[in-house]
Amino acid sequence: MTMQQRTHYWQQQLDAWLDSGLSGAAFCKQYELTYHQFTYWRGKLLTADAAPYQSDKSTGFVQVTPMPHTTTSELTLTLPGGIAITGLHADNVDVLGAILRQL
Repeated sequence: MTMQQRTHYWQQQLDAWLDSGLSGAAFCKQYELTYHQFTYWRGKLLTADAAPYQSDKSTGFVQVTPMPHTTTSELTLTLPGGIAITGLHADNVDVLGAILRQL
């Protein structure tokens, strides 16, 4: 199989996967595809603009928003639920450890 043929084959598989609504692993299992080859070709053929499979799934990470630049070296830690611990710096970082161990 030539590289052009492989590319065409995997483009067809990826199009079918995008239409299927299945996860990559489930699609590969259902159609007896090798998952690592699937992920290789998915990365090679789908760009960030054409990768809807990533747009609506949560990764478990949150967006970090930079704060305006200040001259202070204090740190604020905001926990889920809106709890904020402010005024942290190198001199009291051990307090932060004690607080987090209690959570």
